[in-house]
This record gives sequence, C-alpha cells and structure tokens, in this order.
Amino acid sequence: MLITIKNIDKNFHLPSGKKFSVLEDISITIDTGDFIVVLGESGCGKSTFLSILAGLQSPSRGEVLVGQQKIKGPHPSRSLLFQQPSLLPWLNVEENIIFGCKLRKELNSPKKVKQLIKIMGLAGFEKIHPPELSLGMAQRVCLARALLGRPQILLMDEPFSSLDTFTRTLMQEELIEFWQIDNFTVVFVTHDIDEAIMLGNRIVLLGGRPARLIKIFDVDLHYPRNMNQSSFFEIRQTILEKFRKSLI
Repeated sequence: MLITIKNIDKNFHLPSGKKFSVLEDISITIDTGDFIVVLGESGCGKSTFLSILAGLQSPSRGEVLVGQQKIKGPHPSRSLLFQQPSLLPWLNVEENIIFGCKLRKELNSPKKVKQLIKIMGLAGFEKIHPPELSLGMAQRVCLARALLGRPQILLMDEPFSSLDTFTRTLMQEELIEFWQIDNFTVVFVTHDIDEAIMLGNRIVLLGGRPARLIKIFDVDLHYPRNMNQSSFFEIRQTILEKFRKSLI
C-alpha cells in the first residue's frame, strides 16, 4: 500500500523541561511494493522514524498515511523486525514462527511453514527453543515469522547488523528473493552504505541534529548486486559526497 509521510517532526520533552528534537520536516512518498532503505549515521533518528511508521510512536507534527488511512497505532498489515531477535523463550522454533498468525486467528499452511523453515536453514531445529539458538538462527526465525503473515509492509530496524558476514549476506539474499516474489513494501533502516545499496530501490539519506531529509537516491542496479561493480562504487561515492556536504 502507498505510504505518504507529510512534514513530520518528532520531539521529546526531557526531565529538565527542555525539548529535544529528533526529526524535522520529513516528507516522503513510498510506493506499493517499493524497497526503501533509510540510511544515516547512528543516533540520527532512523529508529524513531521507523517506530512512527509502525504506529508505536506518534509524530509531534505532520501525519503518516497508509493508503488513505492515518496511522494511529500498530496494525497486522505492518510487521516490524528489530535489531535484536524478539522470540518467546517458552515456544520452540516452529511455534514462534506461527505465533503471529495464531494470535491473529489466521489460518497458516503447514506446507508454507515447512517451506520457510527449510529456506531459512532451520530444518531439524523446529523443536528447539530460543535460548539454544545462535543469534543468526534466532533472527532467521523472526524473519520467517514476519514473512509467514504475508505483511503488506515490512519494517526492518537494522535487523542484520549484529550478524556475521556470511549469515548477513545469506539473509539479505533471502529477503530480496521473498520481496521479489510477494511484492510487499519494505522500509529498511541501516547505517551501512553498502547494505543500503545492496538492498534498496531507493535510499533515503537522513542527517543532522535533528535529522532532516538530505536526499533520496534512486538505485538503478539489477539484483543480485555486486559490490565490485563500478556502478556500485559510483553510487557509494555519490552518497558519501552528499552526506559530507550536508555537514558543512
């Protein structure tokens, strides 16, 4: 579904009584089925921006619309994947994957569950509980759970940042494959320029204190993408140059 972000600000009031501004006057339109990467330095407000899209926080000014409806809170059509795995420790892998659908009283296909478990490299671990899983495996369970619900919008807050290079690359490839098949909308937050270029159709560059929209970059590269391509390097340099100029 179309996401329209109109002139949003986000402020927090500190115990001292002072106002702390995190986001300022951000406007973006995200098309249905798009893959948007929100890129910026650590602590610039990217996670706050994603929380507003998820309906976990409200903007101090402006509004966010999904279709024609203003976001007023969380909704099953929007799945959120955090940086750290969020699994229920008393449920095993398979039970965690189907938990969201069960909670919403949605029917899920055992065949689809089995397929996701296999694709995520979790076959043989169906009855294992979260404390026995590696960080990478736990995050795969979270991604499988999100994809099983067939979200219209998948919001991802640096979900691969704490993974090793091999697991991270594999999960990036799996995410792109599912996105191309199911055509859901992705808003992916990262501070890694290379990851942004590997994944996104468009890159939304935020910067400053409070964070403002610096520029939106179109990434016209075919999937799967290769970091050794000259075009990849050119986009990287363009983004870095634009970010440096924004600091002046």
